[in-house]
Amino acid sequence: MRGVALLIPHSLPVEKVLNAMSNPSLFSPIKAGDLELSNRIAMAPLTRNRSPNAIPKDITTTYYEQRASAGLLITEGTAIDHQAQGYADVPGLYGSDQLDGWKKVTKAVHQRGGKIVTQIWHVGRISHVDLQPDFQAPVSASAIAANTKTYLVDHATGNGHFVPTSVPRELKAQEIPGIVHAYVLAARNAVSSAGFDGVEIHAANGYLLEQFLKNGANKRTDDYGGSIENRARLLLEVTRAVVDAIGGGKVGIRLSPVTPANDIIDSHPQPLYDYVAEQLAPLGLAFVHVVEGATGGPREVEGRPFDYADFKNNYRKFGGKGAWMVNNGYDKALAEKAIESGHADMVAFGKAFISNPDLVERLKADAPLNAWDQSTFYGGGEKGYTDYPAMG
Repeated sequence: MRGVALLIPHSLPVEKVLNAMSNPSLFSPIKAGDLELSNRIAMAPLTRNRSPNAIPKDITTTYYEQRASAGLLITEGTAIDHQAQGYADVPGLYGSDQLDGWKKVTKAVHQRGGKIVTQIWHVGRISHVDLQPDFQAPVSASAIAANTKTYLVDHATGNGHFVPTSVPRELKAQEIPGIVHAYVLAARNAVSSAGFDGVEIHAANGYLLEQFLKNGANKRTDDYGGSIENRARLLLEVTRAVVDAIGGGKVGIRLSPVTPANDIIDSHPQPLYDYVAEQLAPLGLAFVHVVEGATGGPREVEGRPFDYADFKNNYRKFGGKGAWMVNNGYDKALAEKAIESGHADMVAFGKAFISNPDLVERLKADAPLNAWDQSTFYGGGEKGYTDYPAMG
């Protein structure tokens, strides 16, 4: 290691950090950009639809505080502005009441010794006119409706239900700088006002940035459509602007190369994402969060082969230093293998964290996991949210 300065976070014992570097395990510490994390287990972003008026409630504070032993908490998708909303009762980052609600969450997590970033989100066409400003059509790369559904709540009865998404309109080129600015403002609000340790840019699962990225949803003929470079332009403009605003060490990005979630597809994902990896590499990101396969589904998507090792290697080849986080269908054995083999630096767990607030402790002890109740995933109150028991 001649000529290389080794920077050890002051908050972690030197021996522990050196051992973690040479023999990493799921439970060893890691430094991801500016984030000094106590273990390599992340809580994946999980939409729970429990924030009326886009304001996190006190039970939201309890929910995240209970799970603060994760190396990193990534919040549910959080709208950058009103137009970015796509589901009922999801939180936002564009109003003072919303920021005050999040401030309670981050304070509670930090008091427990945890680290938390928020996932900044624009859903694009995965929305409904009832959720949009003045009941306008949602926006997207092109005016192509997604064959999927979103979630609405009848606030008179409190009952939620799924409905088809509305037909979007194509964003005008002159509107796009405003979209970029909204991401920047949300990131600044998250860090400076709400107290988050950073942000994760949501560029996955068929939402706005992926609608521009993938040619199944993008039929534009201007500088944001057609070639790989053009289709990746908005994602890269957003990421570079957010990095400039709050520093790359506080920024992660979520990508899903082959997921069919929300009716999204690209005809040639490997060269597309290899280009994205090359362009992201110099930005000094804290982490790259990759959904392997179909979000919440199979790890291999029929008819959509993808080489994740090549994707990661391309990021590293062009100088990318961010922690490589993987997600989708991981259990303890698979996660340990991913870390020990070098396939990943971190592993994100989703549904298991819903029903196991002490998931880290359970995994470490090889303890049985609580089963989740899928009927309580979306909407409601404490049931299925903050009432899952911890060990003992």
